[in-house]
Amino acid sequence: MAQLDTREKLAILADAAKYDASCASSGTAKRDSRDGKGIGSTEGMGICHAYAPDGRCISLLKILLTNSCIFDCHYCINRKSSNVRRARFTAQEVVNLTLAFYRRNYIEGLFLSSGIIRSSDYTMEQIVEVARSLREDHDFRGYIHLKTIPDADPELVRLAGVHADRVSINVELPTVGGLRRLAPEKDASRIEGAMADVKTAIDDRKDAAKRYRSAPGFAPAGQSTQMIVGADAATDRDIVGRAATLYDRFRLRRVYYSAFSPIPDASAVLPLQRPPLLREHRLYQSDWLMRFYDYRPDEVAAAADEATGMLPLDIDPKLAWALKFRQHFPVDVNRAPREMLLRVPGLGVKAVDRIIATRRWRRLRLEDIARLTVSIAKLRPFLIAADWRPVGLSDRADVAPLVKPRARQLELFA
Repeated sequence: MAQLDTREKLAILADAAKYDASCASSGTAKRDSRDGKGIGSTEGMGICHAYAPDGRCISLLKILLTNSCIFDCHYCINRKSSNVRRARFTAQEVVNLTLAFYRRNYIEGLFLSSGIIRSSDYTMEQIVEVARSLREDHDFRGYIHLKTIPDADPELVRLAGVHADRVSINVELPTVGGLRRLAPEKDASRIEGAMADVKTAIDDRKDAAKRYRSAPGFAPAGQSTQMIVGADAATDRDIVGRAATLYDRFRLRRVYYSAFSPIPDASAVLPLQRPPLLREHRLYQSDWLMRFYDYRPDEVAAAADEATGMLPLDIDPKLAWALKFRQHFPVDVNRAPREMLLRVPGLGVKAVDRIIATRRWRRLRLEDIARLTVSIAKLRPFLIAADWRPVGLSDRADVAPLVKPRARQLELFA
């Protein structure tokens, strides 16, 4: 095989990393190099983000250490039996690339994952060495996110958390049965065991920080995970339930959802078509309802179709829930508690907080609410204001057509 130069390796391994969606950079400790020491920062203008043509975030220097792998997961384009061009960076090459890109103001940090070569421990050692060298040899203070390998030695995963701002371990698929069928070499219990170890290490670090000022840090931005949507038969109700369990058991910062994308020379057990990207979007919206709008997992799941278990694609989950449980509406914006205002379709967290702050001084009218949201049409059937009571709308059985967003033709050169 011909020797590849750094540019060719970068083209292959950056493209291979685009399928990993969990590249957000929020929540980490604040660091900078304004004192003249070290290099990099997690403050200022923040982390740079770029977007691929298909809409996926490819922020930071987002690459794989290698796209070679000893595993043969059916859904993965880098699986052992896949006919793709292979490449591999050394740990030092990744360090040099990160520093060179940072000095050119291309990036503010590193997102590093890898296929598994030789063994899980060997691969994890290489990933940790990249982070160690950046932190200790070059005093790099920018953001580092490392994808860890569940089968690796727990001490290696601990070292990854010592040097990285965030670590993540992919659960891959929403159900144990789906993982067993599509990735037989991976084990759900080992994945969850590794996530539990990271959670314990994060808790220990927080406890030590309360007692000792010089306590070493551990993944200050927490841990996250990713699930592939549409590769198996899991419904949206299954996925919402699984995400809720992960949040509860491991206190994850984020669960990311990645719509399955058909790959060349695909296995016969995979679907022939990708799920609509809108399904991925609806799952993110349902995730937001649990994290910021105080919805219980069973309430979010109740917005899904009873027969199919799928969330509707034509409306968001919050509106779907409101239409399904109309007995909770309309809500009086001048009297209702915060938790009920958060359930009004079209009202976000900031809008609700402004409503609560403003109504201390005067009664709110419909035009006041209109200034806080994009469209008042969606809100009319669900709220009561000083000058508005939806008597006719509340009794209508066919209110859905009035609040569903209207389809419109987009313009290419608007």
